[in-house]
Amino acid sequence: MGIDRVETGDAELVRRVRAGDIGAYGALVARYRDRLGRYAVHMIGDREDAEEALQDSFVRAYRSLERCYDPARFGAWLYGILVNRCRTTGARAARRRRLFVYDAEALTGASHPDAMERLEWTDAVERALARLAPEYREAFLLKHVEELEYEEIAELTGDGISALKMRVKRARAQLQKFLREAEHV
Repeated sequence: MGIDRVETGDAELVRRVRAGDIGAYGALVARYRDRLGRYAVHMIGDREDAEEALQDSFVRAYRSLERCYDPARFGAWLYGILVNRCRTTGARAARRRRLFVYDAEALTGASHPDAMERLEWTDAVERALARLAPEYREAFLLKHVEELEYEEIAELTGDGISALKMRVKRARAQLQKFLREAEHV
């Protein structure tokens, strides 16, 4: 029988891992993999780079588990590691994208006017998201792309609900401004 969230909390699983139960770490990975994987893809934009950041985050978390001072908040601690890995991986990927065009679908579709408009809009949205402060982008993506409730986001990030609501509100306002500016360029 597998370990589920109701039966065993993060603190107990962390305690087990620290006591040498590697299987308990597998349960933690299973618990957070999908949610954090989606987040990484949205933050980085490339599935392979996102998978690399996610795997690296799990490895780093395992190696430094003794530094998880509040095991009941393991998810928020792991999320913080992933955010840093996404920033590093995303920056490296952005440098690579400036050097190489590797999206064959975009290149073949670029000659069709509708496809070109879609690509331009997608690019404008991605640039607008990239311009947001990281805490605004994170809150916006978790709320509107991952469709999480504020309570879930608060649990994941360790931030208060009112702060998260304000970040999402400010992110929306800034995105609208950035996209209006992009229309006039």
